[in-house]
Amino acid sequence: MTDDATTLSRQETLTHIASVQTRMEQAIDDLKARANRHDLSKLKEPELSGFAHAKQRLAGAVYGTPGYQALLDEHRPIIQQHYAVNDHHPEHYREGIDGMSLLSVLEMLCDWKAAGERTKDGSMARSLKVNIVRFGIDEQLAGLLLNTASALGWLEGE
Repeated sequence: MTDDATTLSRQETLTHIASVQTRMEQAIDDLKARANRHDLSKLKEPELSGFAHAKQRLAGAVYGTPGYQALLDEHRPIIQQHYAVNDHHPEHYREGIDGMSLLSVLEMLCDWKAAGERTKDGSMARSLKVNIVRFGIDEQLAGLLLNTASALGWLEGE
């Protein structure tokens, strides 16, 4: 037999669990929407033709090297256009990464993983190393990004 305090505690815990589930479902819905619209701007002009040209040249470059950066600089107008309409890039914000939500940071991390898969010598570990420096990411956020990539199995075998 349970007493009234135990019954009340159980009910309060079940209510709390349901509330957390609702909040997590909100986050999941946002992430699903982000997944569905990720980089769709690249499928329309001016990004469509601009990125078609840039990708051919970037595919042979190693991410984070001076050569890669020079190619980015060549295509700066189209890249700036892309950053302006996609909030998963730190460059979208005047404050850089400090202006981002956790949801946009998670999309950014997923983007880094996918981008590393299509570049010469790309890897999640390299992307993290380069981007932590590139965006001035502090130690705490760097650890969170690394821990998340590890928890998702994105660093295994690299």
